[in-house]
Amino acid sequence: MGTPANEILEDAPVVTSRANGILSITLNRPKRRNALSIEVIQALQKLFDDAAGDETIRVLVLGATGTVFCAGYDLQESRENSGNVEFIRRRAVLGVRMTQAMMALPQPVIAKIGGVATAAGCQLVAASDLAIASTDARFGTPGVNIGTWCAAPMVALSRVVHRKHALQFLLTGQLHDAATAQRMGLVNDVVAPDELDDAVERLASLIASKSPYAVALGKRAFYHQLEMGISHAYEYVTELSARNSTAYDAREGVAAFLEKREPRWAGR
Repeated sequence: MGTPANEILEDAPVVTSRANGILSITLNRPKRRNALSIEVIQALQKLFDDAAGDETIRVLVLGATGTVFCAGYDLQESRENSGNVEFIRRRAVLGVRMTQAMMALPQPVIAKIGGVATAAGCQLVAASDLAIASTDARFGTPGVNIGTWCAAPMVALSRVVHRKHALQFLLTGQLHDAATAQRMGLVNDVVAPDELDDAVERLASLIASKSPYAVALGKRAFYHQLEMGISHAYEYVTELSARNSTAYDAREGVAAFLEKREPRWAGR
C-alpha cells in the first residue's frame, strides 16, 4: 500500500508506507523473528503518537516481513540483560505503554498476520481493532514453555476471547492455527496467503471511506462502554447519540443519503 515513507529507511526495524489515508506499519526484523526490542517498541510508540494527531490518516495496518509476524519480546536482548530486573521492568512498561497508545488511537488498527504471532506478538493482534490472517498464521502465548507467564499478553487476550480459550493459550503454550484463532474470536477473517494483502487493503479502504469523525467517536465509545454496566452503558450512548446528531458529518451523511450522492466528510 503506497511507497515507503521518506523519514524511515527500508533497513530500519520498522518501516512505513502510506496511501489513500492508510498508514501501513511493518515490523522489519525477519532475521530476529520481528521480536520487540526496546528500539522497536520506541519506534512503534512514536508512530502511534504521531498518527494520533494526523487527520490525514484514516486507518493503520500493522504487518511484518518474513514468515513470523512477531515472536514477542527479543529473547536475545533478555539474555544479554539476564538478572537485570530494572531493564526487564522498563521494557515491560514501554511495551504496555505502546500497546495502550495503539488502542487509544482515534483511527482503527488492522493487524495483518501472515506468519507466527506469539507472546507479545499475539498481544499486538489481540490489541488491534481488527485482524486478518493468512492460513499460514499461527498464534500462541508460549511463555509457560520457558518457565515464564505471558502476563501482558494475557490482559489483551482475555479481553477479546472467552476466558477458557485465553487460559488454553496461556496454560498450554501451544500454537493454534488461523482457523482456530478465528473460531475463538482472535481474528476476524482467514484468507489464502496470496490474498492477504488484497483482503486487508479492501477492509482498510472501506473503513477509510467512512466519516473519520464517526469512526473516531465510535471506536472510543465502543471501548468505553465495555467497561460499564449495561444500564450505565445505555445512558452513555443515549447522550452520545444526541450529541453525535449535531455533528457536521452526521448532518452531511443524512443529506447525502437523501440526495442520493456521495457524502463529503469534514471530520467534525
